[in-house]
Amino acid sequence: MWALTHVTNKGDMLTLLHIVPPSHNTSESSSSSCSPYLASSLGSLCKACKPEVEVEALVIQGPKLATVMSQVKKLEVSVLVLGQKKPSSMLLNCLCGTSSSEEFVEQCINAVDCLTIGVRKQSKGMGGYLISTRWQKNFWLLA
Repeated sequence: MWALTHVTNKGDMLTLLHIVPPSHNTSESSSSSCSPYLASSLGSLCKACKPEVEVEALVIQGPKLATVMSQVKKLEVSVLVLGQKKPSSMLLNCLCGTSSSEEFVEQCINAVDCLTIGVRKQSKGMGGYLISTRWQKNFWLLA
């Protein structure tokens, strides 16, 4: 939603990308079966909020960083906006076998060729967002 309200203009294309980790078995996990519905629901919400922006939602299975990099190149993305959250516990990251959201955003900022922005809501009780780019880390934006 931050990208929709702060980056897009009339006539722009907003692509929502949800990456599902590659599965090692043939049965679908509950999170991957929810992904198409979640992505299309968010796409519908974006279209309702700002109808002058074209919105598409993609669900792609693959390794996160490689998938983001290939889609940025394929879609000729000019600005990549990534939502970021601090992990609620290290145990969750260990169980899932994933790096934290902050680490992933930092990897994208350093590896992707286009302008890449990490966006995180400020802590409760404080307004605004913390914005990270290649040039500025945790810049507080009150908007």
